[in-house]
Amino acid sequence: MDPTLLIILTVFVGLTTVAMIAQAVAMLGMTRVAKQSQEKLNALLPEVARTLDAAQNAVTQTGKFVNEANVKTVEILDLTKGQLTKVDDLLKDAITRAKVQMERAEMVLDDAMTRTHSTVAIVQRGVISPIREVHGVLSGIRTALSYLGRGNRPTVDHATSDEEMFI
Repeated sequence: MDPTLLIILTVFVGLTTVAMIAQAVAMLGMTRVAKQSQEKLNALLPEVARTLDAAQNAVTQTGKFVNEANVKTVEILDLTKGQLTKVDDLLKDAITRAKVQMERAEMVLDDAMTRTHSTVAIVQRGVISPIREVHGVLSGIRTALSYLGRGNRPTVDHATSDEEMFI
């Protein structure tokens, strides 16, 4: 074999050996770091377990509370729906009654207006017309008495006034 090839092979074997030793040292370092990490994680593991248990208990209790709240909410909604139905029925009844009462009030008012009008007409015919007639008769009597009371001869002023009114 050629001596240069032998030297080159020796160099490559040496480099490979150094690389393998470096790799072994790195592996030992990684093993040491992994053990340290494992020890730290093992120290944290009970605390993590307690936290997970507490979280699971909290989730369980929250689930119970949510279920209870859901049941109560459904009950409240059912009760509210029933009450709203009753209120709606009550309002419909009140509106119907109010309409009936308004119709009755309108009929009573129409009847009262008709009766008032009839009463006014009766009073007009029975009281005011005779009063006007009596007033006319009394005016005639007063004029006649005035004419008879002044004597047979009219005064000059009155005669002139009568002539002017005639013309």
